Amino acid sequence: MKNSNAETVRKLAAECTLFLKKDGSFPLDGPCSVALFGNGARQTVRGGTGSGDVYSKKVVSIDEGLRAAGFAVTTDYWLRRCALIRENARREWVARAKKQAKGISGYAGLMSMAVPEPEYDLGTDYPGDICIYVLSRQSGEGCDRKAERGDILLSETEVRDINALNARFERFMLVLNTGGPVDLSEVADAGNILQFSQLGPLSGDILADILLGKSIPSGKLATTWAAWGEYCSEGDFGDPEDTRYLEGIYVGYRYFDTVGKKPMFPFGYGLTYTDFSLGRPSVRVTGTEAAVSITVKNTGKYPGREVVQVYVSAPEGRLDQPCQALAAFAKTGVIEAGGSERVSLSFDMRDLASYDEDTASYILEAGDYIVLAGDSSADTKAAAVLELPETVTVLKAKNVLGNCGFRDWAPDVRLRPDPEGAKRIAVDPAAFTMETVCYELDEETGAFAESLSDEELCYVCIGDFSDKQFSIIGEASKTVAGAAGDFTTRLTGKGFPAVVTADGPAGLRLEREYYRDGKGLHNVNNDAITAFGEMLPDILFRILSRPKKIKPGTKIYEQNCTMLPAASAAAQSFDVSLAERLGRIAGEEMKEYGVDVWLAPALNIHRDIRCGRNFEYYSEDPLVSGKMAAAVVRGAQSAEGRRATIKHYAANNQETNRYSSNSLVSERAMRDIYLKGFGICVRESAPGAVMTSYNLLNGTHTASHSGLIRDILRCEFGFRGIVMTDWIVRMAMSGGKYELPLAWEVAAAGGDVLMPGSRRDYRTLLKGLRSGKVSRRQLEINATRMYSFAKRKKQ
Repeated sequence: MKNSNAETVRKLAAECTLFLKKDGSFPLDGPCSVALFGNGARQTVRGGTGSGDVYSKKVVSIDEGLRAAGFAVTTDYWLRRCALIRENARREWVARAKKQAKGISGYAGLMSMAVPEPEYDLGTDYPGDICIYVLSRQSGEGCDRKAERGDILLSETEVRDINALNARFERFMLVLNTGGPVDLSEVADAGNILQFSQLGPLSGDILADILLGKSIPSGKLATTWAAWGEYCSEGDFGDPEDTRYLEGIYVGYRYFDTVGKKPMFPFGYGLTYTDFSLGRPSVRVTGTEAAVSITVKNTGKYPGREVVQVYVSAPEGRLDQPCQALAAFAKTGVIEAGGSERVSLSFDMRDLASYDEDTASYILEAGDYIVLAGDSSADTKAAAVLELPETVTVLKAKNVLGNCGFRDWAPDVRLRPDPEGAKRIAVDPAAFTMETVCYELDEETGAFAESLSDEELCYVCIGDFSDKQFSIIGEASKTVAGAAGDFTTRLTGKGFPAVVTADGPAGLRLEREYYRDGKGLHNVNNDAITAFGEMLPDILFRILSRPKKIKPGTKIYEQNCTMLPAASAAAQSFDVSLAERLGRIAGEEMKEYGVDVWLAPALNIHRDIRCGRNFEYYSEDPLVSGKMAAAVVRGAQSAEGRRATIKHYAANNQETNRYSSNSLVSERAMRDIYLKGFGICVRESAPGAVMTSYNLLNGTHTASHSGLIRDILRCEFGFRGIVMTDWIVRMAMSGGKYELPLAWEVAAAGGDVLMPGSRRDYRTLLKGLRSGKVSRRQLEINATRMYSFAKRKKQ
């Protein structure tokens, strides 16, 4: 972790935080005595586990950060006792979980399981000028969260202590060190609640800066926070085989606003130290583009930034519609107390089109499109009514995603904003031209691919493997210590450059220290095993964690990568320029450490707050997800020769049986919600690669789904890069209703490379080629794309 990059993150991080509640007690004039409580005070969570982790050299807990800033912590005894109780509870839980695990896949499923918070009573009678309670939650790849106490619900201990401390201290703050929502209904009286999120290894320093007013929280919620029982329950979640997305398009705020439920804290909501007022917006329309302009005034005592949000309520005709949907957003610069800024936003009405399965087209139905502006989804006012006198078709496509087997749920009664007094603007239907997707791909084969033997073609389309390779944790690279894996290494003698890939969404996941000898490169300490090795069988853990015998004088190399704020935190900034700066940090470090492809960003939708991987996804809204991901990609790919990979394509919204669960989703919901962000990102940033997800979509694995890969990604979105699979390791993924995709199935659907690859995958592909299950021409097309991709590296 370069000091300059770490400091950049420290300066930007407050933009990703926000107050859910405030009473004017903060910021502070200076350091003071603090009664510090909560599981996150010393065990501060940097980010999620799994591929979203980064092995940081320096970690500053909130306790350490406050002390370094001059605060006197009065609760040392409480913090030590709490840590001991939690450690004992964790050991007991791990022992029970390991006894229940069966086989390699069972142990793999334990690696990201979060230990529920234990119950205890240590008393809270400690002095302090202020009181801070840090509530943390861990989540990660491979395991979903639960609506139980100690996870989404607060433990009885947390509820009791938070309410008691809030009542006793005049200056009390509840700090939420979480990657996603928790149910705060039992502690709703807290005067100050800071959604601090998970911001990386310098979290303690960042919170100290916020408390002292050196940094200003200015984020907004990118996901709705509600009491657990208030979320939509129409669809399935967590079924290990078939999960029905019955709720259709009514995800997140689209559900709450449409049925008239008021969540505790709505999408787009967030407070800062100061206050703002929004003036009356002006709207004008040119062709299909609507421009909105509004004045933001700082009416408080501190400088700050505000996020202006524009929503549109579409008319309901043959297609049901949500109450409103986000159409544009923009963040002001820093506005001084008493100052103001004029903010301009725009959106193209064509981007509001909904998918009509009956006509296989994107349409805007005739009627009134109400434009609203505000500072959250729950606080918007009508700015204009755009009158479209007839239905227009924007894009003619075709249904390619399969049959989900049900009709989407829709509410019986739909709320709609009141447009009274809003300016009415006529929209000319002639301004809309209908485009038709051409599904005849002009896929080329190059002379290089045509010159390869059958065996060589198969090597190109299977990741670099060895017969001994077993990479359940995604560390299969032979070139960069700890990198996820390589490909095209077997044909370097023919002029085919090798490509090195590295996880993960919060920065590069590489080993911190390594050395080289005549046999290659080796980790000094296996950081991945250290991170979750206790979940492995005891004998395997002892073998893998055995100290290396390193010869005296051996040179040790360091890879100190910068951990970035979790994607769910970055999205709360609502600042695409911030996201691009974070991407640039990753791009610079890719170049420094010899990584060609970053396996990030991830932009699946926050369909359900129980998804364990939501921390590395941006939002419940596809516009926010697509815009933030596109900015990160632009930043990463600004580094010479480096490429980013957007993932997980698509409908990867649960971790339960993630390798072979079947997401059943309607064509409309897929296109209007779950694929929309991917389309935005592809068109605005041209990512070098797309990674398919583990799950199936309507009965077909996404890795072998030609409708997803060829028809939508390449033909409709215009993607020109390579398509890779997620890390398919068959030894760890056996069993269940659905079989894993075969190598020839992936290649035949237009998937360019199966990762990380194995001898079995290679043989399966070669056999598929020789039996005619996949054509040589298709492999040549895939290999040509791979060759073009690899040649873009700067030597």
